[in-house]
Amino acid sequence: MKLKDAIASLSQEHPEDTLIPLYTPWGEQIKKQQDPAVWQEYPRPQLRREDFHMLNGKWLYRITDQELRPGCSLEADGEILVPFSPETLLSGVNRQLKPGEFLWYERTLSFSQEELAKKAAGMRCILHFGAVDQQAAVYADGRELTAHIGGYLPFSADLTDQVTERELLLQVRVRDDSDTAFHARGKQTLKRGGMFYTAQSGIWQSVWYEWVPANYVASLRITPHFDHRQVTVELISPRPFTAVTCTVQRPDPQYDTDKFRQSGHSPSGRSASSRNLIGVSVTMESSNAGMLTLTLPEDGFFPWTPEEPYLYNLTIAADDDVIESYFAMRTFSVEPGQDGILRFCLNHKPFFLHGLLDQGYWSDGLMTAPCDEAFLYDIRLAKEMGFNMLRKHIKIEPLRWYYHCDRLGMIVWQDMVSGGTTYHMPLVCYLPTLFPHISAHTKDRHYRLFSRGDAEGRAAWEQECMDTVDHLYNVPSLAVWVPFNEGWGQFDAARIASLVKEKDPTRPVDHASGWFDQKGGDFRSIHNYFRPLKVKLDKKRAFVISEYGGFACHIPGHSSVERIYGYRRYASSRELTEAYGELMEKHLFPLVHAGLSGAVYTQLSDVEEEVNGLVTYDRRVVKISPPPLSPEQPSRLSSVFRT
Repeated sequence: MKLKDAIASLSQEHPEDTLIPLYTPWGEQIKKQQDPAVWQEYPRPQLRREDFHMLNGKWLYRITDQELRPGCSLEADGEILVPFSPETLLSGVNRQLKPGEFLWYERTLSFSQEELAKKAAGMRCILHFGAVDQQAAVYADGRELTAHIGGYLPFSADLTDQVTERELLLQVRVRDDSDTAFHARGKQTLKRGGMFYTAQSGIWQSVWYEWVPANYVASLRITPHFDHRQVTVELISPRPFTAVTCTVQRPDPQYDTDKFRQSGHSPSGRSASSRNLIGVSVTMESSNAGMLTLTLPEDGFFPWTPEEPYLYNLTIAADDDVIESYFAMRTFSVEPGQDGILRFCLNHKPFFLHGLLDQGYWSDGLMTAPCDEAFLYDIRLAKEMGFNMLRKHIKIEPLRWYYHCDRLGMIVWQDMVSGGTTYHMPLVCYLPTLFPHISAHTKDRHYRLFSRGDAEGRAAWEQECMDTVDHLYNVPSLAVWVPFNEGWGQFDAARIASLVKEKDPTRPVDHASGWFDQKGGDFRSIHNYFRPLKVKLDKKRAFVISEYGGFACHIPGHSSVERIYGYRRYASSRELTEAYGELMEKHLFPLVHAGLSGAVYTQLSDVEEEVNGLVTYDRRVVKISPPPLSPEQPSRLSSVFRT
């Protein structure tokens, strides 16, 4: 073990640092626009309707420590660009919301005669929020429509009764305790530094409303049954439908952003002319459960893989409601390979997961990417560097990010968002790094040691965990759930893994990524930054190195602070490229034959002090040049199981 590197990696608070303004190329364009139209894409690609209205853009805001009366116009501090948090550059505010303060949003809505006619015909107007951090109350003309606690999951409210010919005053009140309470917060902290980042607040995902019939598809649950060439679609609605028709069609393989339709060439470059359109229609006369099972014809069955990310279009007509969606045929599992070693499998074939840790932070938008194209940049860059998996680290992205992973062929490991009171870093980080065998025998039922002494906090996190599974269940590329990371707010991990598995039996679970293994889940999962990489096989679980690497390289002019945080430092991109290539070829890839199922390199991009990304925080400089691995590398790695 390199003790010097380990000591240098101790995370420290540096709230006194002033972050250098740093814009991404997309954020730079937004900054130049007088009235930018940001995030206008429909936010839910798997439950899409034609009749929607985006409310992203400029709102009025006010930050105050006083209670205000809903329904009265704000004495505004200024304008804020939604959906960017006030702490971000792109919001135009660049101010921290503190515990005990209130952040108020305000804008007016006007409804057309066509919309008033829809209301008169019995249709409903549903207002949606992608995510608001952390406690939100929504008011229409002073009347509370809904309240929500939790900064990472969506919520909605029925706005119909407030739709009239006159202008409507829409207000949102937000409070955020950040890391001063037990609520889920991920990497956010009021005292940023090291591996923890600037806390943000408020609306940070899209806001929109849509018109739906009186009885409509509120949500759906799509389950592919790979072995039987079937897919089950469960519709959730206020009342049972009278008749439902589902039509499945194979799209042409050229992506169109909003319609999920394709033409031209497939992602692999193969001609699509040999694959004719597939039409499968099933009509259900009546069903209280709202369940449909569709069987795909044998000549129309195309498995989803990262090399061929095949998506089926799905149109659902449920009484008067019509939605567009999509799904993929694939299955994820842990099974023994030909050598008898348990491996992660894609479609029942051993598949090596060559992954990147993806924090999902941006220099100008923090947790909010500047635009849809920025999502595409990150995912494509990861594929070009040879990676076939992204571990979305302690954050839930907007659904469009997952859609791009689905269509571009990027497997996702999804972390749950960590919470709990202040972490005891010597216990959950420093001690396990020095003495990993001790952490392997530490039980996470000692709640106070793991910052989980509050029973209310444990119950709230457990509910959010289950809600996250529901929220992302339909994502084809999502392969593994990760409830806990490095003991941050960890508790009862083996039990939680069983609950997740019961709720979603279609995916493996990495119950405790890093240190505090409770012998649960489907993986033995370790973090290794300072010791030689090695495989430690488990008789009942596959083995993964869920974090390693962390090589740091500071690029002057492309970092938000001059301070450097990382696990091993390199002075130039050339040195970093050489060290990275050696790590992969000499130390990581040979372990595949020994039983390594997957590995997650830290990390995709720099974040504030952390300069251990393969691309800078502003996404302007790729540090590995040229990339040492080709996009074909994962295929070569996965093929070793069959040779």
